[in-house]
Amino acid sequence: MDVMFGRTKKKDAASRTVTLIGKPGCHLCDDARAVIEAVCAETGARWEERDITLDEELHRAYWEQIPVVLIDGEQHTFWRVDPQRLRRELGA
Repeated sequence: MDVMFGRTKKKDAASRTVTLIGKPGCHLCDDARAVIEAVCAETGARWEERDITLDEELHRAYWEQIPVVLIDGEQHTFWRVDPQRLRRELGA
């Protein structure tokens, strides 16, 4: 949220980025991807996917939690993605 003239302003979903951190062959990652794709298509948010097996820093930080979902670089959830909670966080 941005603070402007003493008021809190919500970000537009289209300006948000959802990041899925996972690995190939992970069924929970596949489930999370499906939810993220659907919610981002509805809200206009961008999304990207990062492979934890190709990034040592991500591996150290999140290995036991994958799939991990970040919104604008901050952790939103892990293991299971709730579509209603994701929509709410994106302001939809």
